Parts: sequence; C-alpha cells; structure tokens
Amino acid sequence: MSARTAVGGVAGFGVRGRHAAARPRAAACRRSSPQRDTGPGRISRRRADRGIPPLRLPGGDNGTVPTYRDEVVILRTHKLGEADRIVTALSRRNGKIRAVAKGVRRTSSRFGSRLEPFMVADVQLYKGRSLDIVQQAESLGSYGADIVAHYDRYTSAHAMVEAADRLNEAEATPQQYLLLVGGLRALAKGEHASRSLLDSYLLRAMALSGWAPGLHDCARCGRPGPHDWFVAQIGGMVCDHCAPAGSARVAPQTSSLLRSLMAGEWSEVDAASAGSSAAASGLIAAYAQWHLERGIRSLVHVPAGDPR
Repeated sequence: MSARTAVGGVAGFGVRGRHAAARPRAAACRRSSPQRDTGPGRISRRRADRGIPPLRLPGGDNGTVPTYRDEVVILRTHKLGEADRIVTALSRRNGKIRAVAKGVRRTSSRFGSRLEPFMVADVQLYKGRSLDIVQQAESLGSYGADIVAHYDRYTSAHAMVEAADRLNEAEATPQQYLLLVGGLRALAKGEHASRSLLDSYLLRAMALSGWAPGLHDCARCGRPGPHDWFVAQIGGMVCDHCAPAGSARVAPQTSSLLRSLMAGEWSEVDAASAGSSAAASGLIAAYAQWHLERGIRSLVHVPAGDPR
C-alpha cells in the first residue's frame, strides 16, 4: 500500500469515525428530551402551567361563541366579493344591524332569498368586530313579491325603508320596527293608497323619533288652533302672528287630512280629494326631510295620487 493511500485511508477513517461516534450521542439526547405538546388544548395547558387564568370568549361563562338572535326588516343590501352580500336591517331589539351574509349570491344558497329588501326574517348572527355575520335566517313575512309587482307600492316601500335607514341608533327602537313592518304589510295587501300609507308612516316615524309636528295649536306660541300656515322649520302649523314671510298656506281640508294621517283615521283619508292628498304629501315630505337632515331620494319616484 502506498503512503498516499495509507494517509487517505487513515484520514477518511478518522473523519468517519468521529461522526459515527457522535451520532449515538445526538440520538440519545433526542430520546432523552421531553416530548413536545402539540395536541388539542395545549395553549390552555401551557397557561395553566404558568399560573395564567384560562381564556374566555365574550359570549358566556363557558366560552361559547358570541351569537344572538333577533327579528329584522331588510332595508338595503350591497354586494361584497364574488358571492357575499352586506345586509343593512332594522331589528326589533338591537337597533340597526349591518352584517355579512356569506354565499347568499350563489344559486345554492339556503337563505339568500330571505335577505332581500322588504323581507322580515328571524336571523341568528355572530358578533363581529365591525360587521356581524349571518348564520341562519327564517322568513317571517314575505312582502317583497306583492310589493315589487306594483310600481306605486315599490316606490313607496323604498321611501319607507330609506327613511328608516336615516334614523340613528338612538331612534331605532322596537316601536320603529313594528311601525315599518305594519307599513310594509299594508302596502303588500293594498288596503289603502300607497302614497297615503307612506305619508302616514313618515308622520308617525317622526313622532316616534321625538319630532311630532304640531297640527292643531301653534307650534311656536301654543295659541289654540286650527291655523292656516305650515312651517317645517318651526315644527308644523303656526298662527298668523308667528308665520314668517313665505310660509305655506294650508286649506282646512288639507289640515284635517294631516291630522287623520297621524291618527290613522283611514275612512277620512280614503275619502279625501286628490288635491288635498297631494298638498298633504308635499308638506309631509318637506317636514320629514328637514328633520332627518338628509333628502329621501326615493320620494321623487313616488307617484302623486296613485291608485289603491
């Protein structure tokens, strides 16, 4: 054997020998180390080992997910992504709600048709950070089909839900929910003229929000009425001394119709003339938009003197 081969063999053997001797020690170290905890509940066990109390979700004492259930009227919807939709609704107990309905735009969605405008549904939602998530929906009132089949009902319903959407959180009370449901139900049945139902809804919605118009006594000085002038900025009917220049003069028939719309006296409302109804609708629209501080865009599409 040559010296080069001997040196190479000794050197190679020496290197292999050191690594071969090191492998059993590394394997022994790995076998002796404790097994890593990767099973379920490992975070809770680690917190318990360190003396840290366990995590609790804000849904209850047992850590359940924060869900809630409520009755809602769908006000409007917006597309989100490819198959989702953002739903804005007025609820019975939780005010206005904005939630994400996932997958409702797919044809295979189980409750997509229950979350359309003018629909009343019983929904279960998951409490999110900015938007809630709809988990379940059951239909309580299907008014959409009867409303969209008639143009006058459709435009009046749009004006109703738009006015309800203008309400702030403090004004979105259970009474507002019941009033809107009653208005949509009456529109779907076609019991009265659509514009009269809309006018009555707007007057009552303003009254529930604390902006009830004065329709008999003077809204400024309280002088007993009836009076002949209507000023939306002052709060309703005013006397001759309080009426500013440019005030709208109201006929006695129109003034009586306004009171009937507020009280729900439908026999007198249905018997009113077309001129009185049109004049009352103009005053109510001006009053509602002034106190909402925003225009109701759907009002321009509502026919005046529409059929029942």
